[in-house]
Amino acid sequence: MICHTEGIRPVAPVKWRGLDGLVGVFWDAEGEAGAHAYYLSPDPRIVIFFNDVSPHIRMTNHDGGIGRKDRPMTRAIFVPAGTPMWTKFTSWHRFSHLDLHLHQGRLLRLLAPAVGSSAARAILRRPVEIQDVGPIAALADMIVEELANPMRHPLYAESLVGSVAAALLDIPREQEKAAGGRITQGQMNRLLSSFNTRADGRMSVAEMAGTVGLSESWFATVFRETTGKTPLQWQREKRIERAQALLVTTGLSLADVAAKLGFSDQAHLTKVFRQVVGETPAAWKRAQPTDLIKGPAR
Repeated sequence: MICHTEGIRPVAPVKWRGLDGLVGVFWDAEGEAGAHAYYLSPDPRIVIFFNDVSPHIRMTNHDGGIGRKDRPMTRAIFVPAGTPMWTKFTSWHRFSHLDLHLHQGRLLRLLAPAVGSSAARAILRRPVEIQDVGPIAALADMIVEELANPMRHPLYAESLVGSVAAALLDIPREQEKAAGGRITQGQMNRLLSSFNTRADGRMSVAEMAGTVGLSESWFATVFRETTGKTPLQWQREKRIERAQALLVTTGLSLADVAAKLGFSDQAHLTKVFRQVVGETPAAWKRAQPTDLIKGPAR
């Protein structure tokens, strides 16, 4: 594993243990404001924090992405093999976390009997980031205890790691697999109803998936198979439909419509409008029947 850190230091001896197809490492450390790190591993990794680091650490998978394409670090993450990660501390923070470095083949042996080899490989390509760790925290505590004071056969710790992986990885539920890879009309109706309650028409993919009762990754897959569009493409088109309605039924200016629908400014709305409709809002509005229009787009 390639790891470069600056401004991050352990405050207690590192605890670690090698097991069958994995290595567990527990860190108690601190990072100063501005501390940063880079990680790249040929094997999958699971990282579980024992305190909330989201206000203090930013992360990104893009070189130079800190400050542009970053996001808060969550309590538990799964990093697929070969996925780079950059982190930066926005303020001083003491933290502790468990690193699980896992051999890809070991995870495949864990997953394949239940979901099949192809699905298992797909699962291991999907990153996972969750803030609500639930029972994963208790499992991680037990793993750390076995790292520090091994009292049982290695199979015990290995089974705990397997349970953490099963709880964290994005494995489709049985009812999702049984749905036949399609979004039902009822689910689409619920999604549209939820979309219509948002003043700016903005929903994350996770929120859309929750609305129809599916996991985020499975929802994204079956949504595209059903509609031919990604969830965000569908949402973008719906927001532009809402912009069109506002332009012809209200006296709002284009800048007002952009603000109402959560676009950064008039230019942003114009750009997205052209991508979806094929022409600018002003050109589109000029082509509409005059008896429908209440005021010009400005």
